[in-house]
Amino acid sequence: MGNFREKKKLGNILLDSGVVTSEQLEKALEEQKLNKGKKLGETLVDMGITSEVEIACALTQQLHTEFVTLSEYKIPDKVVNLISEREILDKYVVMPFSFHQDTPSILRVAMADPMDIVAIDDLSILTNYQIEPVIATPCDIKSAIDKYYGNAENKRIADSYAMEWEKRQYALEELEENNKLEVNRSPIVKLVRNMIEQAVRQRASDIHIEALERRVRIRYRVDGVLKEAAAYQSALLSAIIARIKILGGMDIAEKRKPQDGRITIEVDRKEFDIRVSILPTSYGEKAVMRLSETRMLNRNKAELGLTDSDLIKFNRLLQTPHGLLLVTGPTGSGKSTTLYTVLSELNQNEVNIITVEDPVEANIDGINQVQVNTKADLTFATALRAILRQDPDIIMIGEIRDSETAGIAVKASITGHLVVSTLHTNSAASSITRLVDMGIEPYLIGDATIGVIAQRLVRRLCGCKKGYYATKEEREYLRCDSEELQLYKPEGCIHCNGTGYLGRIGIYEIMPVTQKIRSIINRKGSSDEIHQAALSEGMSTLYVNARQQVLDGVTSLSEMRRIAIAEV
Repeated sequence: MGNFREKKKLGNILLDSGVVTSEQLEKALEEQKLNKGKKLGETLVDMGITSEVEIACALTQQLHTEFVTLSEYKIPDKVVNLISEREILDKYVVMPFSFHQDTPSILRVAMADPMDIVAIDDLSILTNYQIEPVIATPCDIKSAIDKYYGNAENKRIADSYAMEWEKRQYALEELEENNKLEVNRSPIVKLVRNMIEQAVRQRASDIHIEALERRVRIRYRVDGVLKEAAAYQSALLSAIIARIKILGGMDIAEKRKPQDGRITIEVDRKEFDIRVSILPTSYGEKAVMRLSETRMLNRNKAELGLTDSDLIKFNRLLQTPHGLLLVTGPTGSGKSTTLYTVLSELNQNEVNIITVEDPVEANIDGINQVQVNTKADLTFATALRAILRQDPDIIMIGEIRDSETAGIAVKASITGHLVVSTLHTNSAASSITRLVDMGIEPYLIGDATIGVIAQRLVRRLCGCKKGYYATKEEREYLRCDSEELQLYKPEGCIHCNGTGYLGRIGIYEIMPVTQKIRSIINRKGSSDEIHQAALSEGMSTLYVNARQQVLDGVTSLSEMRRIAIAEV
């Protein structure tokens, strides 16, 4: 009864603030009764009635309590060490973050629900400090808990599992036979779950689990760069890999062949699609998990990082009713995001859009998506032939890998379909010559292709960036005569985890295929000729666009050099 009274108190606050109506509150309380143990605020957010931020703002106004953003604080070790295990923090969604400035005997604690008397009492007993509650969003608190306790928790789980494993001293064959039984034990389940959650909260795009000679190394790729997150004893490798195989629907008994799988998981109320690749190596199997938040692939075109002039070209290409539109760049340059942005832009009730992908990276409502399956002889080429009998208006091909797929794509675009696809080339102009190398007649390529978008991704400098005057060599590289040219370099702060970078931005080179370029293609002109013609017609190159981002202080010169753009 007391618990209900506390929930009702939060409800009254939200009512008084106008965050919820009485009808919405009644529905939420009913829903809460069905999900015992769930907090009212969590229920309201899950039902889509309000957001974590709105609840936090309402509590701040009504209770006259401070609102904090934990990501802006560097929590001292002395505070973190007051609580050795994170269970109580997870249970109450709380995070101690500092001592009171004037009264050191008071511990300041960020709470999702500052009216939770039980949580305040438990923390006071556990830490032996008087507690001052302040307000933070649950997501912010969970991220802080993960940041300061994640690795310690994972290490504790790993050590406990390793000790148990050593104690039992199974023979290797017996351990392998019973791997499935072993791996379903809660410590490994929790370890893998923690690993994924930690990667998500650190904005990682990939998790690498690597078998080295004497240890298992865990690395996260954040903003395109790998960094070590943890290391465990070798004994844990088979259990971690087996758990991942179970989640990804793979064969846990098969250890000699590469395997692929897929996992869908929810972290902090966001759905993530994880593509898993398992590869046998010298010291055991290596797993790579590629994380993508489903909604992040369906971005608005304005978020891609295109310049104003390139955005106009981009829009013109999308308005073309038929033809071949290519997106090119190396692996990890953001091609998939651009393709999905194009599809989302074109996705209307009046058109039939069909994709063939390997694998399907994100499900888009209203689009028919086909997954390549080589075992069932469903290749890009065979899928495309079938798709052409499905009355499509727009076809998306995940990647043109061979001459057969290229030929069908070109013919489909000439016969009245809009075809969008990707190629692995370094520049827009070289994409045309790549198709010629694949055996496609130049006159067909000239007729079919409407445009090529080449792209790269560079890391965006964090707000902690530091200005400096460019050296002579740097000025020459950027073609700037000014002796007082100011550039920026990474500094490092708590927001960017000391890297100096926060997020990434696209660098683009958009080449519409004009009549002039078409005539060069038809007479089998080189990529240099095509490139020069595109420049004369106003194409802004990767080098020029990256240079502008450096001069504007959006990214650093070292990032521009890292993506190896030719000076043109």
